[in-house]
Amino acid sequence: MKKTIPVVGMACASCSANVERKLQSLKGIQSAAVSLVGRSALIDYDPVQISLETMKKEVNGIGYDLIIENDRSAEEIHKREYTLLKRKTIVSWFLSIIGLIVNMHWVNLDSDNITNQVAMLIAFANMIYCGRSFYVAAVQQLRHGSANMDTLVALSTSISFLFSVFNTFWGNTVWSPIGMGWHTYFDTVGMIITFVLTGRLLEEKAKDSTASSIRQLMGMSPKTAHIVEDGKVEEVPISTIDVGDMLEVRPGEKVPVDGEVVWAESFMTSDAAYVDESMITGEPTPAEKKKGSRVLAGSIPSQGKFRMRARQVGENTALAHIIRMVQEAEGSKAPVQRIVDQAALVFVPVVAAIAMVTFLAWFVIGGTAYLPQAIVSAVAVLVIACPCAMGLATPTALMVGIGKAADHHVLIKDATALERLRKVNALVIDKTGTLTIPNQSIDFTKADALPLEKRESLKPNARAAMENLQQSRIEVYMMSGDKEEAAKYWAGKAGIKYYQSKVLPTDKENLVKQLQDKGKVVAMVGDGINDTQALALADVSIAIGKGTDVAMDIAQITLMGDDLSVLSNAVLLSKKTVKMIWENLFWAFIYNIVCIPLAAGILYLFGIDFQISPMWASALMAFSSVSVVLNSLRLKLV
Repeated sequence: MKKTIPVVGMACASCSANVERKLQSLKGIQSAAVSLVGRSALIDYDPVQISLETMKKEVNGIGYDLIIENDRSAEEIHKREYTLLKRKTIVSWFLSIIGLIVNMHWVNLDSDNITNQVAMLIAFANMIYCGRSFYVAAVQQLRHGSANMDTLVALSTSISFLFSVFNTFWGNTVWSPIGMGWHTYFDTVGMIITFVLTGRLLEEKAKDSTASSIRQLMGMSPKTAHIVEDGKVEEVPISTIDVGDMLEVRPGEKVPVDGEVVWAESFMTSDAAYVDESMITGEPTPAEKKKGSRVLAGSIPSQGKFRMRARQVGENTALAHIIRMVQEAEGSKAPVQRIVDQAALVFVPVVAAIAMVTFLAWFVIGGTAYLPQAIVSAVAVLVIACPCAMGLATPTALMVGIGKAADHHVLIKDATALERLRKVNALVIDKTGTLTIPNQSIDFTKADALPLEKRESLKPNARAAMENLQQSRIEVYMMSGDKEEAAKYWAGKAGIKYYQSKVLPTDKENLVKQLQDKGKVVAMVGDGINDTQALALADVSIAIGKGTDVAMDIAQITLMGDDLSVLSNAVLLSKKTVKMIWENLFWAFIYNIVCIPLAAGILYLFGIDFQISPMWASALMAFSSVSVVLNSLRLKLV
C-alpha cells in the first residue's frame, strides 16, 4: 500500500535523510522516499505488519512528526510554523543589531566588562528565544546517534558563546598575564542565528512557490455540493456525498465528484449543458454534456446546469487520482538524489571532523597564543558548511519541473521518467486514438466507402509535434492495425517517415525491443489495451488520458488532452529540468569545496591575510540554500 504522508519539522537535507533512514529501518515498510521540498514521505508499506501510528511514534522519537490525523492539517501547521519563524527572525534581527551596537561601543556603558555582560545577556536571549529550536533538535539528534544542520548551528553558537562567557569573567585573569589579547564573540552568536533563520525564512517562501501547482490542483476540489433529496436542493459538505447521490450543479460552480449526467439544460438547448474541462484535459472548448455523459470533479459548467448521479467520490475521483499522482511524483527521487542522500547522512559528521582538525591545526601551529584564532576558525567551518544546498538541488528542480508539466496537462508518475525522457532517441506511437481521432458519428459498416480524411482526423498540432521531435533527433515510428493505404496516408499527414501497418500488439512490443537492442532509448505512446505490452517494455511509457485505465496505470507519463504539442514540450522540459539539477548540484558542491577551506583559513598558508569570519559564514550559508531554490524556480519561465 502506497501513501503520501506530510512530515513536519524538517529543515535540511540531513533531516529528510534521517527521517527516510528511520522509516526504511521499520519492519513492514517496503520503501520510503522523503521529500524535503514537498515536506512529505511517500511510503510503500504493509498495513498488516505496521500501522501509521507506529510510524508516527518512531519518527517522533528522532524529532520530527508525521501528520496522520484527519483533524490536523499539514498546511495549517506549516502556516503556523512559518508565522513563528517569521516572528523569531524579526526578533533575532532586532537583538542582533542591538548586540552589534553594544559590541561596537556605540553606546557608553562605563567599562568593557559591563559592555561584555550586556552583550552576553542579549546573545543569550537570542539563543533562548530565537534559536531554541536548534539546540532542542541537536540534542534529539544526538540521543539517536544522528546529526543535521541544527547540530552545526548549535555547536558553533554554543562554542562561541561559552568561549565569550569565559573571556568575559576570566579573560584578564587567564590571558593578560601571558601577554595575550582576548575578545568576545557575542555579536557573532547573534548574527549566526539571525542569518540562519533569515535563510530558512526565505527558503520556506521559495519552496512554497515550487509547490504552487499541487496547491492549484487541490484548489480545484470544491468544499460543498448541492444534494437533491425528495425534490429539495440542499447545500452540504462534500465529505457527506456517497456514491449514488443525486446532485445539482449550476453555472460557475465546480463539479463536486465524478458522475453521470441524468438531466441537463442550457439556453442553447433543452437537453445539454456545456462544461469547461480545460483545467483537467487541456481542451479549450467546453464539452457538451447530455444524459449519460460523464462529468469530472473540478470541472465547471460554463453554460447551463445539470443534475448528476455520483459515481466516484473522495479519493476515487479522477481529480484526486491526478493530485495523488503528482504528489507521488514530487515525492519520488531521481537516481542522482540517492547519491546526494547518502552524502547528506555523513556530511555533518565529516564537517564536525574538519572543524576539529582546523582547531587542532591552528593550536598546534601557534600554541596558546592562537587559541582564539583556532576557535574562531573551527566555528566558521561549522557555520559555513551547508548540506541544505546539496539536499535541495535535486528535489526543488524536480518539483518545479513536475509541477510545470502538470500545468501543461502532462502527468508524470515518477522522477525517473522525467530524468530518462531527455535521453529518448526513438519514439513509437500508436495511430488510432493516439495520433488520430476516429470520426464517435460515421456508420462503421460503410466506413471503407468513405475517403480516409472522413473516417478520422489528426489530433491538434500532431504534425508540428512529430516534426519537433524529429528535429530533436528522435526517430518516430507509427504503428497501426490499419491497412497499408491508411497507415501510409496518416504517416504522411503527420510527417512520419517510419511506419508499419496491420500490426498486432506483439508487433509493437517487438519493435520496441528491436530498437532497444540497437542501443536506442525508446518511448512508447499509446492509449489502448493493445498498447500495454509495448508500454510495459519501453524505457519511457506515455499514455493518452482519454485512453483505457489499463494503459494509464502502466504508463509513467499521461497526456491529459488531445494536443500532442505537449509531447515535444515534455521532452524539452525533461532536458531543462535535468540540466537544472546538475547546475544546482555543481554550485552546491563547489560552494562547500571552496568555502570550507576559506573559513578554515587555508589562505594563510600562502601568505594571504584573508579568512571568512563566522558572521559572514552564516550569511553565505543561508544564501547558498536560497540561491538553489531560486535557481530552480527559473524552470517556471520555460
